Amino acid sequence: MQADSTQSLPTMDDLTPSEIFDYLGNLFNTTLFELKDTPVTLLSICIFIFFLIGFTYLGGFVKRILNNKVLPRFIKDPGLRFTLSRMTQYVVMIIGMLVSFQFVGVDLTGLAVIFGFLSVGIGFGLQNITSNFISGLIVLFERPISIGDRVLVNDIEGDVQEINIRSTTVRSINNISVIVPNSEFISKNVVNYSYGDPTYRLVIDVGVAYGSDLDIVLKALNEVAEESDSILHTPKHDVQLRSFGDSSWNMKLIVWVGNVKEHYSILNELNQAIVRKFRAYDIEIPFPQRDINFRNAMPKSEEVKGEKKEVKSGE
Repeated sequence: MQADSTQSLPTMDDLTPSEIFDYLGNLFNTTLFELKDTPVTLLSICIFIFFLIGFTYLGGFVKRILNNKVLPRFIKDPGLRFTLSRMTQYVVMIIGMLVSFQFVGVDLTGLAVIFGFLSVGIGFGLQNITSNFISGLIVLFERPISIGDRVLVNDIEGDVQEINIRSTTVRSINNISVIVPNSEFISKNVVNYSYGDPTYRLVIDVGVAYGSDLDIVLKALNEVAEESDSILHTPKHDVQLRSFGDSSWNMKLIVWVGNVKEHYSILNELNQAIVRKFRAYDIEIPFPQRDINFRNAMPKSEEVKGEKKEVKSGE
């Protein structure tokens, strides 16, 4: 007898709870592929992803606890605290990856196949990512830059905010976050104003008129430095007459600033103090002057009369 073709297949509503669990169990335990004679199922992949995400969040949590609560009790340098907490995060993530592979029953020797595929991918287009990752590790261990340093990279001046696996975040003096690849700090010249010593040598150029009294000019600039509370008095400031310009003596006031991050505000403060002090001592800051000489620009009167006569005779 032929079966009725119009008979519908059983749906999920027709199955009992035990049959549903059996169906899902068979689905999750179905072998998708084998890696080094180890069957990989949908369940093992889900468990692997769960453990991987869990250890990633655990690494970030450990990093925040160490950087914000534990390490500040023992280490004052914020850059060193960040390096230790970041490396601890990487260690937790690596341990989580190894545990995840072991939990799902994947032999670590079988990962050689995966690394072989990755090496091919690196050869075709992941060189920059690998270079930035290795550079990030070098930056963390060697510490040419640290969190909070004032740096100048690619003509961008700012403070280092965070050092990540691939890139470093620099917040410019205009409060703009700039993402800089880590390889830039290894392969190119980077100016680190805060490396080793946060003090900064600030040089202020100012021109005075040639008719000024030099001793009064030196006195005025020395008073500007001595009356300022924003600069260091050790090392002592210096006032120099560096060169003779076209319309002025080119003076330099050299001072030392305790924190390089404040040198723009201190420069503004000292410039205003110089203007006020020069006005008090009647010292002139000249405008640029140029002398223009005209040679044979105006014709002589005899030549003009001769040209007029030639015109009349021509008529």
